[in-house]
Amino acid sequence: MTYSSSLPFQYSSGPRTAAIMIISDVFGENEEKFHAPLLGTSGRELARLLIEAEFPVSPLPDLKPTPAMLHKWWAEQNIFITTVFPFRPPSGKIANLCQSKKDVGGGSYHYPPIELGKYLPIEYTSELFRLAEEIKIVQPNLILVLGNTSCWATLGRTSITAIRGTTTDCLIVPGIKTLPTFHPSGVMRQWENRPILLADLIKARREMGYSEIRRPARKILVSPALAQIRAFVEEVKEKNPPLLSIDIETRNKTITMCSFAYSPDFALVIPFYNEAKRNFSHWDTLAEEIIAFRAMKTLLELPIPKLFQNGMYDLSYFYRAGIRPAMCDHDTMLLHHAILPEMQKGLGFLGSIYTNESSWKLLRKVKGSDVSNKAGE
Repeated sequence: MTYSSSLPFQYSSGPRTAAIMIISDVFGENEEKFHAPLLGTSGRELARLLIEAEFPVSPLPDLKPTPAMLHKWWAEQNIFITTVFPFRPPSGKIANLCQSKKDVGGGSYHYPPIELGKYLPIEYTSELFRLAEEIKIVQPNLILVLGNTSCWATLGRTSITAIRGTTTDCLIVPGIKTLPTFHPSGVMRQWENRPILLADLIKARREMGYSEIRRPARKILVSPALAQIRAFVEEVKEKNPPLLSIDIETRNKTITMCSFAYSPDFALVIPFYNEAKRNFSHWDTLAEEIIAFRAMKTLLELPIPKLFQNGMYDLSYFYRAGIRPAMCDHDTMLLHHAILPEMQKGLGFLGSIYTNESSWKLLRKVKGSDVSNKAGE
């Protein structure tokens, strides 16, 4: 394959004023022929999904549009589409062009690997500068990033299954909102991911309406004093909310903390474990720990409907501790599984589908620092 760097907008499609930019990975046979992105079966499937997600796009001209028809259709939509690498690599995988870190420059090379131990040769990195130039000129409200290679180029990460579904800031052009999701070519191989991609596109349709990343404001009291715990218990009793959410973390078959929330914007955590202390207890004295434990027990036994995520796990710990929670009426994992049994049911995944937040475990800075063994999170 003979390679020469491409110029900005040389192999793209759509208006440069579009509110949304879609970035694909590499060219396939049809893309190579027409010098434009997303013209094969994956592009056709993406077009169908955009229509299903109720994007403001026109109907497809045919049930199975030809590449030429699809090329014309993409050009007519108010969507800017481009590709990280506008050429066709061996076997359709950019990783097949990659080398070891030593071969690409060793310590002077600063790009992350595309796959484990596979680094892009420096001559191809010019495409990242070209892509950044396109983003700077278009200035979309949202970039929809398809698949691992596109995530690598825009976000410096390739763990698409873990990071998809949550808006984040673009790495190569800071300040541009980015939403990673599966590439439709991957969905063609793993059809069970199609409804997930559809859910992400529905989210993209909403997110393209504004440029900023919007997160709900929340306050979480993670190390309360006993007086604050008592005040929270009395507040819950007085307000008698319609729902009390509960979640625990565990280590070595012991509850390390228990969190409570009766509103979307505030939660209180009752801690019990602190590995930095000599006795591993968060509390200085046994008497203080007993007070905290009794406060947890009181909250759990109040006649208020409770909401869990994989509550059977939590309840097994409460029962062993002699606590009998009242009105355990709701479980997000079970409800989601009942509605969409084909989908994953972990808390991180539910967050990516129903909210604009990723799992807290993806936000931690130290690998393995979470203490929960809970199967539903």
